[in-house]
Amino acid sequence: MKIRPRRLRLSENIRSMVRENALSVKDFVYPLFVVPGEHIKEEIESMPNVYHLSVDEAVKVAKEAESLGIPALEIFGLPEYKDEIGSSAWDMESPVQRAITAIKNAAPNLVLIGDVCLCQYTTHGHCGKLCGDYVDNDATLALLAKVAVSQAKAGADIIAPSDMMDGRVAAIRSALDAENFANVSIMSYAVKYASAYYGPFRDAANSAPQFGNRKQYQMDPANAREALKETALDIEEGADIIMVKPALSYLDIVSKVRENINLPLAVYNVSGEYAMVKAAAKNGWIDEKRIVLESLLSMKRAGADIIITYHALDAAKWLNE
Repeated sequence: MKIRPRRLRLSENIRSMVRENALSVKDFVYPLFVVPGEHIKEEIESMPNVYHLSVDEAVKVAKEAESLGIPALEIFGLPEYKDEIGSSAWDMESPVQRAITAIKNAAPNLVLIGDVCLCQYTTHGHCGKLCGDYVDNDATLALLAKVAVSQAKAGADIIAPSDMMDGRVAAIRSALDAENFANVSIMSYAVKYASAYYGPFRDAANSAPQFGNRKQYQMDPANAREALKETALDIEEGADIIMVKPALSYLDIVSKVRENINLPLAVYNVSGEYAMVKAAAKNGWIDEKRIVLESLLSMKRAGADIIITYHALDAAKWLNE
């Protein structure tokens, strides 16, 4: 036989020489959930080893992530108060804004990403301002812009709108530029599906909708071509980075988007994907380390440049071994 692919698999050195993709700690973004109070570190029941953190505890975790070589954090938060329009989302005394400032002061080289949405800040749990039972798209844009500017003022390097309102990238870009934050990037949740894989996150962020669901603004899981339309619109509006969410069940979408854009591409390895792995590992059904690293590598192979994942601390330790 003249052709033997196995010749290039015979040793680790040969395999490493011809390896097409590699996973690096520098690929990771680690999400944090910050809450009001002090000295709080409470495990989230549906997300083992992920915690609600007060700002002081979040700073400690940020330093740990930095020590492992993780370059970036995404900051989510639970507010002290909620109202119909989510005004605590742009309150400079809210946990997210205070955490961004505190972490930036303690670890200035970390890239800090502010999640821009309203669901965890509104009494109704939807991602925008309501008009009856309908989320009013255009009325919501001004509120999202206020959130983005507040996070930039706090020290965020990147703003990540996750609401899926039409036109929000343009509105946020305009607001940031008007406030002299032209150098703050936008990482758009351009392709965010109305997925069942977000369940544990809704526990973590206390953000489940009080009525209905989010299918009127998040994408239908059946649609692939629509992802390219959403991506093109956000690039036209000024997005610097494009995201696909969730990751594992949508690697075909990641690949399609990768083939059609030249911008950096992020994926979100979401809470349900994380929780399933942790549950199976707890029962001894899988090799957690191998499963996690293989799953993360599949995202790189599909075309992702950036991976937002709750596995980041563990994966960084394993890759650093």
